[in-house]
Amino acid sequence: MIIDTIVVGSYQVNCYITGDSESNEVIVIDPGFNGSQIIALIESKKYKPVGIVLTHGHGDHIGAVLEIKEKYDIPLYMHKFDLEMVTDTEKNFSKWILGEKASLTPDVYLSDGDIINVGAQKFEVIHTPGHTPGGICLKGEHALFTGDTLFRESIGRTDLPGGSSEQLIHSIKTKLMDYPEDTKIFPGHSLSSTIAHEKIYNYFLRS
Repeated sequence: MIIDTIVVGSYQVNCYITGDSESNEVIVIDPGFNGSQIIALIESKKYKPVGIVLTHGHGDHIGAVLEIKEKYDIPLYMHKFDLEMVTDTEKNFSKWILGEKASLTPDVYLSDGDIINVGAQKFEVIHTPGHTPGGICLKGEHALFTGDTLFRESIGRTDLPGGSSEQLIHSIKTKLMDYPEDTKIFPGHSLSSTIAHEKIYNYFLRS
């Protein structure tokens, strides 16, 4: 399984390029900034992008979508509950985060339980509202890409429009914590973790 991480932009977003190491097919998760850097890595490793997946619609996660989409002519996947966010530049904060307005039109709307096939790899869509209404995580082989739902020893903020701390905690506890403890967590910001580590050290999940 391919997992490459590029930390992009002033908000230090983890953009992931992940997929099938035999076919070299990959998806790009949350290309928030620095499209040329992401494209350079794809080209250097001769990857074959087949899609872009957004874990949610905030501006720091969407800034390089159009550049990558135009370069490779690939579809954009996201949950429909964040559609208003990516089409409304006021709601995605792109003007303040990116310095310019960014509006996107998704090609494929994802729902809980959907499977994204990338070569021989399968990524399951997990709808985890709370940070945003349409927030999702992706479960691949021994890997869980959590966007801004779950961080190492923390959780996503819930004070922005559409956020709910109760909903976010419920999403994490009921949809993520039952995965095997050695499952590695790849969050939208900061360091990676594991399910076991979060069960012990994540203050927000103790109650």
